[in-house]
Amino acid sequence: QLQLVESGGGLVQSGGSLRLSCAASGFTLNNYAIGWFRQAPGKEREGVSCFFGGGLDVGTHWVDSVKGRFTISRDNAKNTVYLQMNSLKPEDTAIYYCAVRAKSACHRSWDEYDYWGQGTQVTVSS
Repeated sequence: QLQLVESGGGLVQSGGSLRLSCAASGFTLNNYAIGWFRQAPGKEREGVSCFFGGGLDVGTHWVDSVKGRFTISRDNAKNTVYLQMNSLKPEDTAIYYCAVRAKSACHRSWDEYDYWGQGTQVTVSS
C-alpha cells in the first residue's frame, strides 16, 4: 500500500530550524517527483519545494522567500525526502504536506500530485 508519512514539525522560535521528513512506503520514491506544500489558515495551499525523480538528484524551490533558507534532499536508502528549514519566520507557519506525483518532473500545482501525506504542523513564534 502506497503511503507517505511526514514528521518533524513542531513549535520553534523565529530564526530556528526544523527538518521535515517524508517517508515513503509501497513504492520507490526516487522514481517520482516529491513535492512539499504548505497551507496556512485562511490561505490556499502553495507549493514550496520539490525533488525531481527519474534519477535526477536535484530539487527546486518555488517560493522566493524560502530560497537560501530551505534545502530539499533525498535519501534513497531510507526512501525519504527531507525539507531542512533554517532561519524560520512566523510567515512559515503552516501545515506542511508532502505529495508524490506519478511523473518524474516536478510541477508547482498541488492538483498535479496523486498521493498525499497527512501533514505536519509547523509553528514559528515571533
